[in-house]
Amino acid sequence: MIERATPIDELSAPPAFEDLLRTAAEMDTPDGFKAELIRGKIVVSPFSKLRYYHPMRVLRERLQARAPKGHYADVAPFLFRFPEAERAFCPDLFVADGSAFEEDGRHADGAALSLVAEFTSVSTKDADWNEKLDVYGRLVPVYLVVDMQDSEITCFHDPSPHGYRARTTVSFGEPLRIPAPFDFTLDTTI
Repeated sequence: MIERATPIDELSAPPAFEDLLRTAAEMDTPDGFKAELIRGKIVVSPFSKLRYYHPMRVLRERLQARAPKGHYADVAPFLFRFPEAERAFCPDLFVADGSAFEEDGRHADGAALSLVAEFTSVSTKDADWNEKLDVYGRLVPVYLVVDMQDSEITCFHDPSPHGYRARTTVSFGEPLRIPAPFDFTLDTTI
């Protein structure tokens, strides 16, 4: 008998963004995993490796000291929604307006973010450098890509409807200017 592909009836329309958000929120992901909406799909990926803890903690402390009034730096696993892009991300580290966490619900508004930092891994590097860069670049004032494989930090800033207009890359240990709303030079020694 010859095997043939059996077509499956296509969905009349892809699932709506809000339906995907609800599904992601209701998922019982294993400990140490997070669910995000990337490219219109729910993607489950592991939290960062243990060796990322120290750099994340150091960066969080340095950013908190310079955060805009009422904004807090954290690494808590919160899903930030970007409805215009139909995406929702759980950043490795974020700085956001504290009022975003006074609402009911399970997803924070991406507009509350003043900074996002993603720590690359082999499994997330593509999304961090492409998908997330595109979405954050339209709204979030500062996006840091901490490239753990290449030992570099890239600061994207000056968002626009077409993405970030400026970027600076330094090797770990070199000073990195973090623009408004932070406006300070970051010691990248980690």
